[in-house]
Amino acid sequence: MGAIATADSVVTAETLRITEIFYSLQGEARTVGLPTVFVRLTGCPLRCLYCDTEYAFHGGEMMTLENITSRVAQYKPAFVTVTGGEPLAQPNCLPLLSMLCDQGYEVSLETSGAMPVADVDPRVVKVLDLKTPASGEVARNDYENIEHLTANDQLKFVICDRNDYEWARFKIDEYALVPRVSDVLFSPSHEQLAPRELAEWILADNLPVRLQLQLHKFLWDDAPGH
Repeated sequence: MGAIATADSVVTAETLRITEIFYSLQGEARTVGLPTVFVRLTGCPLRCLYCDTEYAFHGGEMMTLENITSRVAQYKPAFVTVTGGEPLAQPNCLPLLSMLCDQGYEVSLETSGAMPVADVDPRVVKVLDLKTPASGEVARNDYENIEHLTANDQLKFVICDRNDYEWARFKIDEYALVPRVSDVLFSPSHEQLAPRELAEWILADNLPVRLQLQLHKFLWDDAPGH
């Protein structure tokens, strides 16, 4: 198959640029605490003000899909998470997701919601992050993605302040999100909003959402590779 020449590499139809592949405990979402292999793709078109993976914006290593799945298999995992950056910014993310599903893993995709999810393999658990106003990227939300969420998927809001909280509450009602997905996740922006404060808001409003803390930040201080 022909190759496409770029300024810094030669890219074939079977490759992805990868920042890291590592084995850790899932820090967020429905499978929090479970051993998981993470495949972190390089690159992201967004620049959220609280981003904690800026090291994945550039660099990385070109790997074939077969090499990626072989590396994953070495850990003998039950769960695999494909993340970024923004993994869907690389088109070959889609065949990678299907290959991982074919190999019997429970596969989740962490995506910003700015990229179309319509073609994601339906076996994949989509964890879609709607960007709140304080992220600085609220205008990038593609609300058409909500139509493609199922009861197997999850929807996340990173909450930075009270305005973000009220905005997220409005979106939950506007798009009837609670019955659409398995979980609506509210995550306090690390070191920006006290988790207890967000918990008290949720309780005061009897909001049917799941508060989540980022486990990996407490265990490994958010170091890369965890």
